[in-house]
Amino acid sequence: MSAPSRSALLLSGLLAAAGAAHFVAPKGFDAIVPKALPGDPRRWTRLSGVAELALAAGVAHPRTRRLAAGLTGAFFVGVFPANLQMAADWRDRSPVQRAVAYGRLPLQVPLVVWAESVRRGAGRTS
Repeated sequence: MSAPSRSALLLSGLLAAAGAAHFVAPKGFDAIVPKALPGDPRRWTRLSGVAELALAAGVAHPRTRRLAAGLTGAFFVGVFPANLQMAADWRDRSPVQRAVAYGRLPLQVPLVVWAESVRRGAGRTS
C-alpha cells in the first residue's frame, strides 16, 4: 500500500472514530457547541458526527477520496469555532484542562494540512 493510501486510511480512521464518539459520548461535544448556533446543541453534535462518518467513508474510498478530503479540510476549518468555545469555557479550569482546551486550537492547522495532502495525493493512488 502506498504512503498516500495509508495516510488517507489513517485520516479516514480518525474521522470515523471522532464521528462515532459524537454518538457514544455526546455530552462533551454538546458542551462545546458555540452558543451562537440556533437550536439544541445535541442536534449539532449529531450533525457533526454524521458529517465526520460520511467524510470518513468518502476519504476511505479511492473514487471519492479527492472530493471528500477537500471537504474534510473545510470541515476542520468549520468546527474551529467549537474549539474556540471550549477554550473560552475552560479558561477558569485546572491548568491541565486549560492546556487541553488551548492545545486543540493550533491542532486544527495540521489537520487541515493533512486533509489537503490526502486530497492532492488522491489522483496518484487507488
